[in-house]
Order: sequence, then C-alpha cells, then structure tokens
Amino acid sequence: MANDGNMEHPSGLTFGDFAEASEPFGPFAAWMEEAKKSESRDPDAMALATVDQDGLPNVRMVLLKQWDPRGFVFYTNSESTKGQELAGQPKAALVLYWKSLSRQVRIQGAVERVSDAESDAYFTSRPRGAQIGAWASQQSRPLKTRSDLEAAVASYSGKYADAPVPRPSNWIGYRIVPLEIEFWAEQPFRLHDRIVFSRSRPGAPWQRTRLYP
Repeated sequence: MANDGNMEHPSGLTFGDFAEASEPFGPFAAWMEEAKKSESRDPDAMALATVDQDGLPNVRMVLLKQWDPRGFVFYTNSESTKGQELAGQPKAALVLYWKSLSRQVRIQGAVERVSDAESDAYFTSRPRGAQIGAWASQQSRPLKTRSDLEAAVASYSGKYADAPVPRPSNWIGYRIVPLEIEFWAEQPFRLHDRIVFSRSRPGAPWQRTRLYP
C-alpha cells in the first residue's frame, strides 16, 4: 500500500505516523494517550449510535471503559433503550471527539456481550454510589418524581449497608467488534485528514485507505 505522506496536524503531530500502521489499535492508543493529557474531562466519552426496530437511529453519550484488539467496551442496563435496541439489532457506531486536539475517531461494527466475569470485575471497581445507582435506576423507564429515585437509592443503600454490592444481572458490558475505524484530523480550509482501517470480518486483515475530506 502506498505511503500516506506526512501532513502536519495543528497539534504538531503528523499523519506520517500512520504510514507504517497495518492495524488501527496502535494509532488509537497513541491518540487516546494524547487525549488524556489534553482533554480537561472525560477523554473516554463517546457517542453511541444504535437503531430501533423501525430503523430509526438513536444516539447518546457513554464512556469507553475498556478496549483492546477485541473491541471497545461500555457498560449499561440491558433493559435500557440502548440495551433493547442492541438486542434487536446487534450493530453500533461510535464517535470519540477530542475538541482540544481537533480530532475524532469513528468506529463501526457488530456488538456482543462481554463475559459475566468481565462485567463483575468492572462493576467491583466502580464507586459504591455508582454500584447502588445501578440497582436504584430503572434506566430509560418513566420516573414520576426525583424523590422516587432518591428513595430507591436510600433503600438499596440500606439493603447493602454492611455488605459488598453485587452486580445486577441486567447491568452488563457490550463490546463493539470493529469492522471499520476512521481517524479524522482537522486541517486548514476544511481539507481534513481522514484515514480509515477496514476489514471484511473479525479476524480478517485490516486494509488502510486515505479518504478525501
């Protein structure tokens, strides 16, 4: 594949770093490390897009909690709107946007549940208040008053006052197994840099392509 050149990014980094990349995870790791240094809050925030049973897109912000060559993981209530949509159509798209760096990464792929052991391990690492909240919140369902939620938090806080908080069975992790990962960097005059890694199926070799802005 042809060399992609060495165009300057406003941050001083270059797309020449991609010239020898045969897969997207090394570049993603480098960009994430830069984002952790540059973004003032939540560099792991990402927009998650799903579709409902009628094909209507739905998007919301979630947090990227784990990632490796297997895929990109977030956690949520499987009975939430996003959980129900993923049950009906186990495909999704992600966007991470780092305004401080004028960069974004777009990801598309199939979705699978992570193992119970992975979900248990991450749930145990959460702050206790977040663990209680996972029990108290009937995510995406109608809530009559805020006091009803606060009462549920108080109830579960009392229930587990002297014990570890177990993971609710409907609080699980989802892994987006990528088939396409695009790196986008702002350039002057809207002549942005775009490099996409794509593959036909999980486990297949990645192909790298530069795109027009």
